[in-house]
Amino acid sequence: MPAAEWLVPRIVRRRATVTSGQVETIFARALGLFGLVFGAQTVPLALQEVDALVPGSGAALMAVLYGAIVALAVATVTKVAVRVACLGFAAIYAASLVTWPFLVVDPAALDDSPPWLYYLCTVATTAAALALRPLWAAAYTLVVPAVYGVIRLTPAGGEADPLLAVLDALYAVVLGVVVLAIVIMLRQAAVEVDTAQEAALERYDVAARQHATEIERVKVDALVHDSVLTTLLSAAAATTSDQQSLAARMARDALLRLDEAGATGASALDQVGLPVLVRRLRAALTTFNTPFIVRVVNAGGVELPVDVVDALYTASVQAMVNSLQHADEPGRRARRELRVRGVRAGGCVIEVSDDGVGFDRAAVPAERLGLRVSIEERMANAGGSARIESQPGRGTTVTVAWPVGAAGSAGDDA
Repeated sequence: MPAAEWLVPRIVRRRATVTSGQVETIFARALGLFGLVFGAQTVPLALQEVDALVPGSGAALMAVLYGAIVALAVATVTKVAVRVACLGFAAIYAASLVTWPFLVVDPAALDDSPPWLYYLCTVATTAAALALRPLWAAAYTLVVPAVYGVIRLTPAGGEADPLLAVLDALYAVVLGVVVLAIVIMLRQAAVEVDTAQEAALERYDVAARQHATEIERVKVDALVHDSVLTTLLSAAAATTSDQQSLAARMARDALLRLDEAGATGASALDQVGLPVLVRRLRAALTTFNTPFIVRVVNAGGVELPVDVVDALYTASVQAMVNSLQHADEPGRRARRELRVRGVRAGGCVIEVSDDGVGFDRAAVPAERLGLRVSIEERMANAGGSARIESQPGRGTTVTVAWPVGAAGSAGDDA
């Protein structure tokens, strides 16, 4: 038992230092900050080159690009539509770069200076790295600097020496590739941490069960020592009818206590209060680094069979783990909720929901067992039900209920 007691609190207190959500937040906010810094640095040069452009187009170009940078910074701070803001800026920058030669009407006014757009190239490639899949981000990182290198050779780009144009383009490519590599590596590391977190949760659940089993064993051992052995010794030493009668009463009392011990063990017929399940779920949440909003309604006075509590707990934790692994999108952490509702005196409905990327249920491969076995079949075997509602881009809600039909009546009791 001491080993189990040591193991459980150690696992509960352990927290991951890096998660997918943290990585995305750090990268996004760094991009927003450096975008503002780089944008501010380009303002003097942009003002100098306004006279070289079509009248009014310089101011319009600055307004669009600087506005996109500000919108990107706001999105990264508020964690709202970060991926959209990154995609928007990357697209606007690429479009601005392509249209630059058509906007320049007086190349001499550039005074052989590079287009001020060049100094925002790294911001654009970083935004693409956060918003696009690695292959598309890599293509963007290579193509956009190459386009700039070509423009740099033209009068609209200052008619730079070919070597200088190539070096400028290569410099932008190197910076973009380094950033992309860092993003990919840290994302992979975060996924590994999330996987380890799920494994830690499973170990915690096993350790908690072992701890409870050990406590029950100690209690039974004490009962055997205090009642059964004492009764046997008394019966062996009984020589008179009174002593034999006392031994018989002791035996009946020992049998009664053994029956009571069996009844209070973790049997399928044992009843457990719903607050016990809520405490177990809250304990599981302490192993997650990503928060869940927890709402509990009508938990008092609700009792459930032990095997049902185990099924509800395991299915709910699996749903939460699935949300942690799949709901977040690059640059945005989903909002997650855990709702527990008691139904009359002997039922329960648990909802695990998020507003993440969602998925198409029909597209889930048959060999993926997280939904079918860990949630739906587990609840069906316990006499309950499970419902999974999700659409791409609209989040996911997993509802587990016991007994069957409890989910339909929970709203009346809530």
